[in-house]
Amino acid sequence: MDISFIIGEEKFNYRVCAVILKDGEILAMRDERSPYYYLPGGRVHLGERAEDAVIRELREELNITPEVVRPLWLCQSFFKEDVNGLHYHEICIYFLTDISQCDLLDKGHKFTISEGTNKNTFEWLKFEQLQNEYIYPLFIKKEIFNLPEKFTLITEIK
Repeated sequence: MDISFIIGEEKFNYRVCAVILKDGEILAMRDERSPYYYLPGGRVHLGERAEDAVIRELREELNITPEVVRPLWLCQSFFKEDVNGLHYHEICIYFLTDISQCDLLDKGHKFTISEGTNKNTFEWLKFEQLQNEYIYPLFIKKEIFNLPEKFTLITEIK
């Protein structure tokens, strides 16, 4: 069960996203409903570790099993979604992921993958190009140039 719920016109999401990099580019995606780019990922299931959730989501979206290198950012966002008009409160952990053992780079600069009835288009965007793109989260346009050296995520289960 996803950690996501709607109360009236408001929605809460606990998400994870993959930061997939190569040669000054980041992999972004968009679906048929969204006019903007966003990073691959999805909602965390109840009882699921965030690291496991990002791996599961990349298996579902890209048919790859990446290695999680480390968390990069923890972001709390409040926004009105362009697609459904709901007011969101979202917590998202962004993970740097290693795809060197996957065949993702063989797919080309821009490619589409169908997942059920949904079509997702993935594209490698140059860091400098992000300023001119309609992409969420907005902070990525600046912070992609300031990647932290180290960030430790501690998961404690009692």
